Amino acid sequence: MEFAAFIDGAFWLTAGSILLLLLLSAFFSGSETALTAASRGKLRAQADKGSRGARAALTITEDSEKLIGAILLGNNVANILSAALATSLFSRLFGANGIAVATLVMTSLVLVFAEVLPKTYAITSPETAASRVARPIGLLILTMTPVVSFVRIIVRGLLMLFGVRTDPDRHILSLREEIVGALALGHSEGAMLKEDRDRLLGALDLNDRTVEEIMRHRSQLEMVDAESDPAEILSQVLASPHTRLPLFKRERENIVGVIHAKDLLRAVDKTVRGEDGNLASIREMDILSVAKKPYFVPETTPLDEQMREFLKRRTHFALVVDEYGDLRGLITLEDIIEEIVGEITDEFDIDAEHPLKRTETGDCIVDGAMTIRDLNRATDWSLPDDEANTIAGLVIHEAQTIPAEGQVFSFHGFRFEVMARKENRITRIKIRPL
Repeated sequence: MEFAAFIDGAFWLTAGSILLLLLLSAFFSGSETALTAASRGKLRAQADKGSRGARAALTITEDSEKLIGAILLGNNVANILSAALATSLFSRLFGANGIAVATLVMTSLVLVFAEVLPKTYAITSPETAASRVARPIGLLILTMTPVVSFVRIIVRGLLMLFGVRTDPDRHILSLREEIVGALALGHSEGAMLKEDRDRLLGALDLNDRTVEEIMRHRSQLEMVDAESDPAEILSQVLASPHTRLPLFKRERENIVGVIHAKDLLRAVDKTVRGEDGNLASIREMDILSVAKKPYFVPETTPLDEQMREFLKRRTHFALVVDEYGDLRGLITLEDIIEEIVGEITDEFDIDAEHPLKRTETGDCIVDGAMTIRDLNRATDWSLPDDEANTIAGLVIHEAQTIPAEGQVFSFHGFRFEVMARKENRITRIKIRPL
């Protein structure tokens, strides 16, 4: 009879308030998980298709600090108030033991129904859940903005005392890292082929890489002497696997133009088919009049910017110079595209120029001029390319000298053996993982 005496209107009002507060706590907990776990990329795709909820979710997640502050404020108010009401209710029912009973009951209810259950639902489909809760949470943020702003000032002040500075735009700056991590995870889990991962990573890396890293060095360039006999120049151009050749005068550093095989053949055809034309007329051709004006670019130009310049100028060929204007090499649009899609070969490429060969014992024999990035892409290794662009450059950097043939070095978890050297250049290296 004593227990039944406590069940009155106040009892049911308090119990109903506790239930309502638990529902609010569950809503806040699920909303927090949904809005923080939802992919902004997927939300953007849904918003572009006309989803108002997704558009609202994108808006409120712009300021994650204000979002979390408002949700946590509402969640904590709901949990603390429900716990206080439960303590009062169970103390009335069980006297001194009411506090222990209230703690046990509320802990179980909050853990199961206000935390685990809503968070589990939200994490199963965060974008859908985020779209559904975005509008009420947006209203909550608008209502609690003064309180949240005051709390944020206090929090930032305390963090600054410990040397921590918050950056509201940090999620924008880390977008690239998120994409890279997602690609690596997809490949490791078998959801993405290595070739697809490499292509996407190659496109992302264009902004971080410069012309200097992928250009063909001047020591490897095939050039045409403008003062040579026009017939000899014609024979050289026709015998070359390249369609564009730099034209120099007196010294190789003095580039005066770029000769295109098609332009040269047009000029030869015009000369031979003229009224007084014959094969002997080729020797009287003015090669410089056929050549195009050379296009020079700095060696520090980012690859994505250079690709845009190629497309803007409608050209595929540029000569690379250093800060003093000295010739360093050349770069083509194909070189940049190869950084994305991998090696491109055609019927004019020389088959012998394979920079990487594998032996039966698992060793890799590579051309010293092969870039570290290309080797990493081909083998899925992680050799560093901070200090050098090529494999030969890496060996020289680590050895701190130009090694002789037969010398062996071990660093970065690999064994490097110098197989061939020409003058001061390492031309062939054998690499084996340790």
